[in-house]
Amino acid sequence: MTAGAPTARERLDRLQVWAYLVAAAAGLLAGSLAPGAWASAEVLVWPLLAALLFATFTQTPSADIPRAFADRRFLVVAVVGNFVVMPGVAFGLTRFFEDGDPVQIGLLLVLLVPCTDWFITFAHLGRGDGARAAALTPLNLLLQLGLLPVYLWLMTDVQVLTVDSGSLVAAVAVVLVPLAAAFALERPLGRSDRGRAVRERLGLLPVPLLAVVVLMVTAVHAPQVIGAADLLPAVAVVVVLFLGAALVAAALLGAAGRLPMRSRRTLAFSFSTRNSFLVLPVALALPVGWEIAPVVVVLQSLLELLAMIVLVRLVPEALFRERAGESR
Repeated sequence: MTAGAPTARERLDRLQVWAYLVAAAAGLLAGSLAPGAWASAEVLVWPLLAALLFATFTQTPSADIPRAFADRRFLVVAVVGNFVVMPGVAFGLTRFFEDGDPVQIGLLLVLLVPCTDWFITFAHLGRGDGARAAALTPLNLLLQLGLLPVYLWLMTDVQVLTVDSGSLVAAVAVVLVPLAAAFALERPLGRSDRGRAVRERLGLLPVPLLAVVVLMVTAVHAPQVIGAADLLPAVAVVVVLFLGAALVAAALLGAAGRLPMRSRRTLAFSFSTRNSFLVLPVALALPVGWEIAPVVVVLQSLLELLAMIVLVRLVPEALFRERAGESR
């Protein structure tokens, strides 16, 4: 390789936006042409997410995680943003719908709780702080389980919410199992040339694995998306406004907390990604008459995916760009 030539990982990073766009388009096409073939494939999303997070965690030294937990300023800012500021934004944006409307309930379900899985990979790809993303995840999960019923009680007249135990177990396992596996692999690999080579090869996996996840999610839910095309404009407006507010909140709270730019990028991805995998089973369990709510959750997750395709490039290169001489 000639001096200065881009590495395989750098080439992948440059192509990632196109990879996700092609995957999303292919998934929608495949799901619309053969919906029956994909109906039972959703179960594959969880192991794919686990593989994606394993590859991501191998790029984060285990010693960085305790230091991230010790960064109380970051954790406080992240919790305030995720559980005070962003729920307030979600409440304000859903006031445009009639109280108790299934579209409103679907939006509240999905916008009130932060993502605890692919947010870590997006933060990594968007040059955020992987260790802090990993440290924040269990805290986000525990807080949202307790606070989501409270938010719904305060913001709506709907008395629902029992989190499906299977979804909860999957949500916990899909983060903790890959994290444990990545840390278990770290010691045998050590600092040898072979170990570095293995880590470099694993570092090539997040982009293609995320592309497969994007394809799978869009293919599985393509029929609902196509069938709910009339809802798309209203849901899209709310989702886009929410994403804009998330980026503003990350910038303002990150500056107020005097956080380094990598931590502010992590906040941007945490505030803007939502936990659709956890709340979708809840939405599906709603009684007759609420069938639109899970469709809204699916629409939001696909719109979010499309937004992340843009933000993994826009956040580090434009919105949260490192300034000369700034500490990382």
